[in-house]
Amino acid sequence: MQRVVVTGAYGRMGREVLRAVWGADDKRLVGAVDAWGDGTDIGHLIGSGETGITIKNDLVSVLKETRPDVMVDFTGPGAVFENAKTCLRQGVRPVVGTTGLSAGEINEIIGISKAAGIGGLIAPNFAIGAILMMKFAREAARFLPHVEIIELHHDQKQDAPSGTAIKTAELIAGVRGDFRQGLASEIEKIPGARGGEFDGGMRIHSVRLPGLVAHQEVIFGGLGQILTIRHDSISRESFMPGVLLAIGKVINLERVVYGLENLLFEDF
Repeated sequence: MQRVVVTGAYGRMGREVLRAVWGADDKRLVGAVDAWGDGTDIGHLIGSGETGITIKNDLVSVLKETRPDVMVDFTGPGAVFENAKTCLRQGVRPVVGTTGLSAGEINEIIGISKAAGIGGLIAPNFAIGAILMMKFAREAARFLPHVEIIELHHDQKQDAPSGTAIKTAELIAGVRGDFRQGLASEIEKIPGARGGEFDGGMRIHSVRLPGLVAHQEVIFGGLGQILTIRHDSISRESFMPGVLLAIGKVINLERVVYGLENLLFEDF
């Protein structure tokens, strides 16, 4: 039975993870960390009554006291990098769902994990359908290299574009090779109207509105045709099967990997 600590436990995603781990037969929730809600019994957050597990605001002390196998992190861009490094220094496997890490920070976390021989996962998205969307988009890009990405999230999301959009763009760029789409130069009457350019003219557009959860369209254009691949998470519950799968899988890894697809498919 894997022992699990959740950081960012007071937030909306954190509460879903608490609920999922608490209800899993093969996992044991042993601690919860957040800068908010210090002293709150997690039962008040997940509707289970008193559990005896309270939120604390010191990650190091919680890791030392509870000795977990895995730490699941859904905090924020300002905290996740140090949390992941702290976790690895304590010999705990990180499962990171927080987006906003730079490529350099991801590589540093992977390097620390390799040196320590400790497995873990950094995943821009835990929804199985979203992983399939990225897999299908990479395959489509082999035949329809002209593509733009539109990602839509709730208006409280701090980073843009989303980690899922960036990961999707990376996968597409990997199969397009040296390819340039669109005009060599464009006139934007409003700066940023064409979105952010990722690679070879591929654009990413970010939408932030209340009522949204997590959504993405990958639109491919070809001669006389359009292909759209879309995924919608209409509830945060959609991420929980992937989170629970990751908690179980990282036990057998010897380094941190980037992307849940690495735990699902052998050809990624």
